[in-house]
Amino acid sequence: MTHLCNLPSWVIASRAYNDEPTPISIQGVRAAHNHFFNQLDLLKTWEDRARLYQDYMEVAFHLHQWRREKDPTGHLSLKHSYLRFLRGWLFDSNSVEGAVMKGWVESRMGIPPTFHRKYILDTESGAYLDYMADRLNGAARTNAIFSQLDLLYEFVQYELARRNADCTHVTLYRGVYDFSEHDILARLEAQRYVLRLNNLNSFTRDFERAWEFGTQIIEAKVPVQKIFFDGSFLHAGILKGEGEVLVIGGEYEVKVRYY
Repeated sequence: MTHLCNLPSWVIASRAYNDEPTPISIQGVRAAHNHFFNQLDLLKTWEDRARLYQDYMEVAFHLHQWRREKDPTGHLSLKHSYLRFLRGWLFDSNSVEGAVMKGWVESRMGIPPTFHRKYILDTESGAYLDYMADRLNGAARTNAIFSQLDLLYEFVQYELARRNADCTHVTLYRGVYDFSEHDILARLEAQRYVLRLNNLNSFTRDFERAWEFGTQIIEAKVPVQKIFFDGSFLHAGILKGEGEVLVIGGEYEVKVRYY
């Protein structure tokens, strides 16, 4: 499995990495956008950094050019931007947009999905081919969507470190009805398990809100390096009102709480 980051896929997906995480960087992103990150260093408020990020994405990926087409509402621009895929994921992680997001993790981290509409046994299964069809269809006619998601991940990592450089882990919660999307690898004690999570997963920081999505709660201690997107602080005009945290998967020791 190929990947485009500084650590092997088996390391990122391991429990050992979760215990002692080290920085993950996507190959060439910081260097290619060095001026952008230097400009971020000069800004003191989140609002200013969020505004710079949005403006930079528009210019770097020519999103503003699509807005000049014969579409007065700007929907065509949205179609070619990372926002379409975030919103698609938040609506349905098993959508075409969800397949593209899982495809980004597979392409960059080397971790394939274990679930997309159905359980994926391996990369030769029919379920994997169906996922790949969604992934390719979703990425078609989109301007460098994986490169857009690269910069989103690096920006989120920058902002997390900027806010609290000493924070290594965040406790997050995921509501589920069953474990169809995840493999149970081991049961450690009454409520503690080792799970193989799908390669990208929705969590929340709010324990009570997690109950809205299932009758069981997966509680995980997540390394900040495995946070792909954090909706709790991207409210400054990027995705207002969304509090989901998208987490890169692999093996996790978790606590499961029952309703």
